[in-house]
Amino acid sequence: MTDSDTLAQAITAAHAASFTGFPPQLVPAPASDAPVYLGALQACSTLGFIAHDAQVLAHAWQSRWERTGSTTPAIWPTVAQDFGLQARPHAAPFAACPKQLGLYAVLPDAAWVGRMARAGVPTVQLRFKSDDTAAIAREVLAAVQAVQGTGALLFINDHWREAIAAGAYGAHLGQEDLDALSTAQVQELRQSGLRLGVSTHGYAEMLRADAVQPSYIALGAVFPTTLKRMATVPQGMARLAAYVALLRDYPTVAIGGIGQEQFAGVLATGVGSIAVVRALVNAPDPKAAAVQLLQAMQSL
Repeated sequence: MTDSDTLAQAITAAHAASFTGFPPQLVPAPASDAPVYLGALQACSTLGFIAHDAQVLAHAWQSRWERTGSTTPAIWPTVAQDFGLQARPHAAPFAACPKQLGLYAVLPDAAWVGRMARAGVPTVQLRFKSDDTAAIAREVLAAVQAVQGTGALLFINDHWREAIAAGAYGAHLGQEDLDALSTAQVQELRQSGLRLGVSTHGYAEMLRADAVQPSYIALGAVFPTTLKRMATVPQGMARLAAYVALLRDYPTVAIGGIGQEQFAGVLATGVGSIAVVRALVNAPDPKAAAVQLLQAMQSL
């Protein structure tokens, strides 16, 4: 084993080119004085990982050293065991969804959901924003009805109770929405048979998502997006590839600022699905755009 400063320099040198573009972060307070942990914590902070993610990575590096006896600075950690991810198959998972969800359209209302489902998009999400509970229930039910006979899998963003009531295929929750659920509510959601997708924006959130054993995990934002204010910087392709490698046993969805021109690179990471918003909603001819995007995915 080497000292922490030497290890930090070796890890940073080995991976600086991959994780370029991220400003160095302050090194968080260490949870251990083990040299491997300290070296990895310093390196991951230098490589631009925020405090929570740097700590998760440092623990993974330490766990790998304890498991193998090697620090292997040139090899980025991607073994689920080292991160404390649950063994698969999970003991009490959410209902399964396809490993490859394909083109995944995130849409503002039921009319859009139906239009894209009829265009052949295999996975659609209703992201309907309203404070009117009656309007939400109507829109969710309309979206469920809109995909009938199309074969499209419909996920409902946020409104999981309405999704259960209407008979949707699944629900999708962000981290804050997930954290707001009680243990009893998570159990209720799981027992309903609804599939669950969870948004993540880095390693710490991936571990939080894994704790509830969801059907799929979304990874983003990969590129800059203007659709919503993001608390984290765009993750980029190198981080996406590392996340996908760690979550290789999960269905995964890449999301955030992705257009057709990025499809080849995104799919090369091994991710199972690409979520798009603007590429369809802002297109002059959304149906033609959907067909083009589907053909682009199938040709790669």
